[in-house]
Amino acid sequence: MRCCLNVLAAPLSFVNCIFPVVFSRPPTTEPSASVLPPSPSRCCLTLALSDALLSERISSTSIFCQLYFPCCVFQTTYYGAISIGTPPQSFQVLFDTGSANLWVDSVLCNTQACNTHTKFNPQQSSTYSAYGKTFYLLYGAGSLSGVGGIILTKQEIGLSTDEPGQTFVVAQFDGILGLSYPSISAGQETPVMDNIMSQNLLQANLFAFYLTRDGQQGSELSFGEVDTTKYQGQIYWTPVTAQTYWQIGIQGFQINGQETGWCGQGCQAIVDTGTSMLTVPGQVMGTLMQSIGAQQDQYGQYTVNCNQINSLPTLTFTINGVSLPLPPTAYIQQVCFVGIIPTYLPSQNGQPLWILGDVFLREYYSVYDRTGNQVGFATAV
Repeated sequence: MRCCLNVLAAPLSFVNCIFPVVFSRPPTTEPSASVLPPSPSRCCLTLALSDALLSERISSTSIFCQLYFPCCVFQTTYYGAISIGTPPQSFQVLFDTGSANLWVDSVLCNTQACNTHTKFNPQQSSTYSAYGKTFYLLYGAGSLSGVGGIILTKQEIGLSTDEPGQTFVVAQFDGILGLSYPSISAGQETPVMDNIMSQNLLQANLFAFYLTRDGQQGSELSFGEVDTTKYQGQIYWTPVTAQTYWQIGIQGFQINGQETGWCGQGCQAIVDTGTSMLTVPGQVMGTLMQSIGAQQDQYGQYTVNCNQINSLPTLTFTINGVSLPLPPTAYIQQVCFVGIIPTYLPSQNGQPLWILGDVFLREYYSVYDRTGNQVGFATAV
């Protein structure tokens, strides 16, 4: 299933650093995956851009924003409020390390998907300026997360003008704020993080995610520094291997301590807050499910016996010489679904590709360092 969305741009301001995050469930027929090449599970976005002004008060050079996650359910979505324009118009947006563009729904779009969401009206903004560029974006149907108040100027923002299909109809958000590298930005739009960096608004050019488990409140996205209350032990760093997505290398993968050899020649992984699941190379999916003891149901989803969750194997990634385990309580979702799906897309260098989505990121506080071009992981509290 594909969906397309057309977009223009406008001024934006983050009105608040506290985000009440609501749960939503993407269609189960469209598993999440946040890599660009088109596939039947992708949805595409058509955007038209203009110059825009991003403005809001900033009281310090580091910003902490809270995301409240009221329930722990299969395929979760985190989102929070921003405002756009002068005077401000408020929207719910998702914050995504697996994409680079910023866009919201607009009055220029009249499809069902747009009409079920709050829409930006450029005629009601005194700081809006259009320049009419159009481009397409591709998205999966995964979950995404939130950010807060920073002063910016001349931020390019996409406004939707066409949004066919059903994927965005069921979404509980009005737009997406991408946090990946500018090289994958459609239309050569300057990403928000790059604009922040160019204006020297932070003590350090990094941001970090903390995603709560088991329906607890208090998920957090911080800019400019890490929040030491959200993790224990040290942060383990690994270099970015391609400045596109937040892509890193994997040197090993173990099941209950036994090395599989699947990454013996190297694997690549995209660290993606916009993917709700753990995504594994398609060629190993069957073997992995067999090792877990999962059975495929009539809808193609893998489930396990709920009484045996505690006896299921621990999955462990070796990343830059550090072992990062993922216990069964992390990868088994409510109603005993396995929070793992396959992808059949290779990385840019041809190595097997994994996507470390929310299933992984709820276990590890993650830090995204643009100055050092590295990703850090620490055990989340």
